Amino acid sequence: MNQYNQPPRFRQKSSAGKWILGLLCAALLGGAAGYGGSLLAMKTTEPSKSQSGVNITQGSSPATGRVEAVDVSDVVNAVRPTVVEITTESVTSGNSLFGQYVSQGAGSGVIMSSDGYIITNNHVVEGARSIAVRTADGTEYDAKLVGTDPSTDLAVIKVDAQDLQPATFGNSNDLKVGSAAIAIGNPLGSLGGTVTTGIISALDREIVIDNETMVLLQTDAAINPGNSGGGLFDASGNLIGIVNAKQSASGIEGLGFAIPISDAVDVLQELIENGAVTSRPLLGVSLQEMNDGIYIMQVSEGGSAAEAGLQTGDKILSFDGHEVDSVAHLKQQLRKHRIGDVVSMEVERDGRTKTVDVTMKGQDQR
Repeated sequence: MNQYNQPPRFRQKSSAGKWILGLLCAALLGGAAGYGGSLLAMKTTEPSKSQSGVNITQGSSPATGRVEAVDVSDVVNAVRPTVVEITTESVTSGNSLFGQYVSQGAGSGVIMSSDGYIITNNHVVEGARSIAVRTADGTEYDAKLVGTDPSTDLAVIKVDAQDLQPATFGNSNDLKVGSAAIAIGNPLGSLGGTVTTGIISALDREIVIDNETMVLLQTDAAINPGNSGGGLFDASGNLIGIVNAKQSASGIEGLGFAIPISDAVDVLQELIENGAVTSRPLLGVSLQEMNDGIYIMQVSEGGSAAEAGLQTGDKILSFDGHEVDSVAHLKQQLRKHRIGDVVSMEVERDGRTKTVDVTMKGQDQR
């Protein structure tokens, strides 16, 4: 109880008039306190604008202290033209009865330059014989594949256009858990320009996709099939990630993932320049996981493994001093190295353990 709510104190000897006056004073003070409280309540419910430009409203209830984003329409209107719909056609080999047939796919992309370079996922365009792009204003283009990188699930395609609106790249290294996240894409392949909002739920999540260990952003913004390749934006409209995965197990919701844009920049540049990532070291082998370990199934001629004397049938025990028990784990260790590094590998051959030194070579050095 604060000072304004304490009843006024009087001497025991007091007239009725003094009691009436005291009660009147208490009423006036209580009214002032109530008026001040109402002003405070009005103040806390007024929308405030953060440095990022997103209007937020803080609830007046002290029990919840809830803060909620009430309007991101300005940000969405600014960045929606940077996201495109992608449709693909692929020829798939069937069985002997039906032969080959054409399958269709759909995804999303983000414009990275005004002259038509577009980012998407490798898995969106992988194996496609034709790629079509539809921009936010309804214009349709045929696209050509510039380059892909399965290790990061990134790809670049190109349309013959000018004056497209490119996305502004943000810095995903500066993100914090709880930062606002806005996903824009083409869910189900038919709902282009769909916007969902949420937060960054976690940073640096290690997720294994198709035997590739990826370090991704996690968000609770709704992600659905067709969102792949679309943009994840911050509250200022900067591109912070390329959406590429969703946890779709039964009963699980709010687990979407995106490639951090700061990790993607160098890969995208190499894809534009070379059509592939040539600065990454390659072991030069085909691998197979068995119940008891990882085996080399094929050795590429002229590659790192071949020059080190590794052979088909070798069981890989360790790489650079780290025991490896999966292909994903081995690739994760490989990505820590550069071309020219010498890495010690331990393999089992004919029941004996053998240690070899492997000099890492790049794609263009084979």
